[in-house]
Order: sequence, then structure tokens, then C-alpha cells
Amino acid sequence: MDLLDLTGRAEATHFWFHGFRGFVAPVIAERAAGRHGLRLIDCGCGTGANVALLAPHGRAFAFDLSGFGARRAGQRSGGPVVRADITRIPFADATFDIATSFDVFQCLERDGDAIAEMARLLKPGGTAVLTLAALDILRGDHAEVWHETRRYTPRTARQLVERAGLEVRRVSYMFASLFPLMLVTRVSQRLLRPYRQPRRDQDITVPPAPVNQALTWLVSGEVVLANRVPMPIGSSLLVVAQKPRSG
Repeated sequence: MDLLDLTGRAEATHFWFHGFRGFVAPVIAERAAGRHGLRLIDCGCGTGANVALLAPHGRAFAFDLSGFGARRAGQRSGGPVVRADITRIPFADATFDIATSFDVFQCLERDGDAIAEMARLLKPGGTAVLTLAALDILRGDHAEVWHETRRYTPRTARQLVERAGLEVRRVSYMFASLFPLMLVTRVSQRLLRPYRQPRRDQDITVPPAPVNQALTWLVSGEVVLANRVPMPIGSSLLVVAQKPRSG
């Protein structure tokens, strides 16, 4: 089964996706600041599910490198979705207020080119919102299946956006509550690598309902806490950066 198919099956109910939306949706709303006529774009939209996070704030566009992904995203979102490479985005300079990219950059060979393209798209004062896989110690089956080329630290995430001329507004960890479980799981996967093949559905299959519900509650609690106290560790990074208004 295609990875996008697996993702699409999990997005509605899987605890991780509940947590992801809990972290990201308020940040987009904060950056939209009550405006509803914005132009927004999701870069590397996958199944298109996250376009729904942008739509309340204006006209949402999206693109994906995969033709299957772009078609599926278009059907799902009902908005304009094209097939495109994030390092050569087919939109004009300074045309978007908010540009997002969720869990794409760790799979790119040329992440610097990609963030430069996103910066080019933004109007002066516009915002880029990224989520990035964090910390090499968490490499496991998921990293192999999705062909990750790197994982980020807060320092390397800051360097990435600053080299594109963007001003960092926030770099914070997500999923601290899952970190111990993920660390044990992924270290075990690496140790057992000579004796087994990575599973394509690793980390995507929805757990049994009681487990999924318990983990949803756990991550939801972290989302509330993280609004008050920065998390010291996590499996992902949330990055918010702004294009300078002048210069």
C-alpha cells in the first residue's frame, strides 16, 4: 500500500495526528491574527488533510511532488492543488501571507533551496510555519521508510531559516510526552536492524482504541502545557519565521 494511502487512513483518528493539529492550528491562527482574506499555501501537502488548517484564514493553495498526492489532495481539499517541486515552486514572488510545510524538509536533499523558495513566495511580513523531524537519536524504521536525509536540532533549524533571510519567531519541541516511548522503540529498531526489515506501516497504523485514546489524552495534555511551558525535548520541532517587512 502507498505511504500516502496509509497516512490518509490514519489521519482522522491516530493520536499523533490529533496532537499535530493541536500544536499547529493555534500557531496558524495566531499568525493570521484574525484576518480572513489571506493567501496561504501548503508546500508538500501529501494527502491534503492539512489544507483544512489554512482554509479558515483565506484562500488556501497547495502542491505536492507526487502526482498521486496532488490529485488526492485536490479531491480532498476542493481547492487548487498542483504537482510541483518545493525547490522550484511555480508561484510568483511575494504572493502569500503564510506558507507552511509539514514534515517535508527532513526528506529533502536540498533543504536550503526549499526554504529559500518558501521565503521568495512570502510577502514582506509574511510567515513560514514548518514542522521538522528532531534529533538523530530518534532515527528508526520511520526514517528509512520515508527516506529521511537528516533530523534537526533547534540550532540547525534556526540556521536553516536564517540563511534564507527569515527572522525566527519560534523554535520549539513537540511530542515531549511521547519521547521516552519513541526513544526506546527506535533504538530497539536500530539494534535489531540486521535481523529484520523496516515495516512500511511503522508509526502510521492506528493502535487499538484504548491505547490510541490514552495516547491522544497524553498528547492533548502536552499541547495545553506547551502553551505555558516550553518543552525541553521532543520528537519534532515547530518553527515559525517571518520575512522582514523591509530591506
